Amino acid sequence: MQDQLLFIIAAPRSGSTLLNRMLGAHSSIHAPAEPHILTPMAHLGYYERVSQAPYDPIISQLGIRELVPNLPEGEATYLDALRSYSDALYSGLLAGSKGRYLLDKTPAYGLVLDFIARLYPDARYVVLTRHPMAIWSSVIDSFYDGDHAMAHGHNPILERYVPALGRFLRDPPRRMLAMRYEELVAEPETHMRDFCALADLEFEPGMVDYGKSSPQSSASRGLGDPMTVAGQSRPVTDSLGKWAGQLAGRPERVEQCRQILSRLDDQDLETWGFARRTLAAELDAIDPNAQPTQGPKLTRHVLERRLSMAARRRVGDNRLGRWVRKVRDICDLLLR
Repeated sequence: MQDQLLFIIAAPRSGSTLLNRMLGAHSSIHAPAEPHILTPMAHLGYYERVSQAPYDPIISQLGIRELVPNLPEGEATYLDALRSYSDALYSGLLAGSKGRYLLDKTPAYGLVLDFIARLYPDARYVVLTRHPMAIWSSVIDSFYDGDHAMAHGHNPILERYVPALGRFLRDPPRRMLAMRYEELVAEPETHMRDFCALADLEFEPGMVDYGKSSPQSSASRGLGDPMTVAGQSRPVTDSLGKWAGQLAGRPERVEQCRQILSRLDDQDLETWGFARRTLAAELDAIDPNAQPTQGPKLTRHVLERRLSMAARRRVGDNRLGRWVRKVRDICDLLLR
């Protein structure tokens, strides 16, 4: 199964949904919605453990770490067992299509890359990076309705993904292709031809004009970017400078970006394709007195996010928050 697997590795809001649709437009590639198959497997206890779960993760980890050394070939047997499980699911997904390859685009895989590389060392990997501040600006507006403080408190994406992908890029698996979002949208055909060389496929023009070749493909549904990619038929460069406009007139956001940048390693940033000095200069060039841009257009997705954020803001260290947490604890106890 390894020779039929393709993985897109990227942080959220890096353009991975766009890349997924482009690759999924190839007649030999089946690209279902984000399956999230491997992330739970990485946290069964041998490699990582779940800190909160309806079972005792500490005891589970102790048990699995005693079990694995007693298997016929130790960790190799354990990985074979996990691979049998995931292979069965991947094979089932591929069996219902005409594809030669199955494409798995699950952003959370970027945080369990050591495990995935052990599990599938011979799969093909496409690693997509993007301007870090463009990622972060998009996260704030797409997922947190502009609340930059809550966004970072809930999920400091850059501090997690920049070092994780940086390490992976410096110590790559046998078959890997690195792409930058900015270059992908500027020269999509070149990058699709590079990918086809990696996958031993013939280039198909529909990979660039993905919306025309597969308007109803499985890659267009499910988890992923519901705001922009679905409304386009091919890559565009309109969003490349958008992040700076979203920070203009918002000095508190700019200062947060500077703080995030200070916590990122130079080597990781350079591996991504960006220099600290350049990023800092771009932040310094943003006008703090400019008129802030409008947020995203009101869509069902945006409305859902705003309602969710309004609920989160009200469930804090207050009576409502304490009541909600008490109900959750009772439900956890009843359902254990």
